[in-house]
Amino acid sequence: MNVSNGSFTNTDLIATTPLVGNQTSFYVIRHASYDSTDSTDYRLSVPTSQGEVSIPQLSPTLTLNGRDSKMHVTDYDVGGASLLYSSGEIFTWKNYTSKTVLILYGGLNETHEAAFTSSSNASIVEGSGVQIQNVNGSLVINWLVTSSRKIVQVEQDLFVYLLDRNEAYNYWVLDLPNQNPTDNFTNSSDIAVIVKAGYLLRTASLYGQTLVLTGDVNETTLIEAVGAPSTVSALTFNGEALTCNLTSYGVLSGNITFNAPTVTLPALASLTWKYIDSLPEIKPAYDDSAWTAADLTSTENPNNLTTPVSLYASDYGFNAGNLLFRGHFVSTGTEATLMLGVQGGTAFGYSVWLNDTLLGSWPGTNNYEDYNLTLSLPTLVSDQPVVLTILQDNMGFDEEGEVGSNTMKNPRGILAYSLAGHNPSEISWKVTGNLGGEDYIDRTRGPLNEGGLYAERQGYHLPDPPSNDWEVSSPTNGISNAGVGFYTTSFNLSMPAGYDLPLAFAFSNGTTSGSAIPNYRVQLYVNGYQFGKYVSNVGPQTSFPVPEGILNYHGTNYVALSLWALDAAGANIEYVELVSTAVIQSGFGPVALSPMPAYTPRAGAY
Repeated sequence: MNVSNGSFTNTDLIATTPLVGNQTSFYVIRHASYDSTDSTDYRLSVPTSQGEVSIPQLSPTLTLNGRDSKMHVTDYDVGGASLLYSSGEIFTWKNYTSKTVLILYGGLNETHEAAFTSSSNASIVEGSGVQIQNVNGSLVINWLVTSSRKIVQVEQDLFVYLLDRNEAYNYWVLDLPNQNPTDNFTNSSDIAVIVKAGYLLRTASLYGQTLVLTGDVNETTLIEAVGAPSTVSALTFNGEALTCNLTSYGVLSGNITFNAPTVTLPALASLTWKYIDSLPEIKPAYDDSAWTAADLTSTENPNNLTTPVSLYASDYGFNAGNLLFRGHFVSTGTEATLMLGVQGGTAFGYSVWLNDTLLGSWPGTNNYEDYNLTLSLPTLVSDQPVVLTILQDNMGFDEEGEVGSNTMKNPRGILAYSLAGHNPSEISWKVTGNLGGEDYIDRTRGPLNEGGLYAERQGYHLPDPPSNDWEVSSPTNGISNAGVGFYTTSFNLSMPAGYDLPLAFAFSNGTTSGSAIPNYRVQLYVNGYQFGKYVSNVGPQTSFPVPEGILNYHGTNYVALSLWALDAAGANIEYVELVSTAVIQSGFGPVALSPMPAYTPRAGAY
């Protein structure tokens, strides 16, 4: 239901959407102007079972801050108690044999108000700064949200927790397992517990009078069974029995101590790396006879061809990763310029060689999905075979932002070209991407895992490549010319048990303000899985998390990096390290390894 601005409130700056039920209704509050970042005071006037009520009753106004949105409620049943209204949002409520627990929350420093349809007695059992009054036969509770929790007891058995929104994130509601599962299925009982447990609560179950909890903590944490069956008299957390205290209002609590482990990670720059050239395609003797001939004169793509043959990579089954094109022609000696229009998606790049001479590169920016280069050619001797080699990045296909626009079908490859002194049809083209194209080789890691780089086609990014005879060289030393270097190394991890220790590979180009940014692109492979693409001049991502299970936390790991230097002077990776991003004491247990087929020679690899 759409409602004009100012409905249900005293200001046109607020828009309200009512969600009206047979008994309970909700009122969604937001700024009328979607881009407003103002703090707006307002009063809410809504119908209830006790007539029209203007909220709040014990203070002047409520407040809506910035782009926040709120959901106010009227005539809400809380385990038999009737909540007449609440401007504080409902996190949860649960009814137990001995008590009912209701949790309301709001933004820090906001005033909120709730009312119950009775002239009940109420008292503050924790915290301060709460007004409680009986108004027209209703019990009204008004409070300022602070970082300190407040608890109000209504009559004997309703406990209302008043929380800051950020504090509410530390509360968890978990269903207890059913003691009588259905057939072979584990299903929940109709009993749930409310536990304040900090970082993460994973499971909850009852064993006799003990509430058995598993979860994660990142600091010493007070565990509180805010709502639980009255029979619970003990707590365990990750198998550890907690020393418990019981409050006068029935909350059982105990501390779980956080013990920081010793974590030792390898210094990647100090490891022995092996190197191989991954762009042999620009060498004079390179043979591309095994490549796919780009000879289709039509395309199924809705984007019409502007070249004699299709140079859309997907027309030849290459849909992901780096793409390579080789154009063969016989020189006339009059060639002066080459124009190329290439499309690879936002922030893509490409490099162009004439035989083994770099003509130039488009390093990419976040503003271009395709880009035209006009390149000057050196003087060629006539009647000689010449090869153009184009290496381009494929940043993935576009999303479909508008129904029927076919944006997702925007091709990847060469859209247009012209070579001075030649008819376009005088150039014959070959294309390659990942080995096998759509009949991809690595069925374990999937079709998006590898592209058309030489090292990828050979499978050298997989664990235990045949690197014994490769050159010893580090990616921090890099390569001195435009091209692609491929580096591989291995290391062992021995991480402490009982912790979740997320790791990431961090990169930096080491430049300072005002200095030129070297143009290079890196792909990261961890135990054969591609887990990152770092673009030095674009970013913005410089840290690439790799989860346990891809990384072997208790054994050997193989890491590979492809370094594509787009500048004539080459490039090096000034900083790459394996870093710890968090230390979490966890009850999750051992993590199984993902399947990691190792390198074996690939039939038909070229």
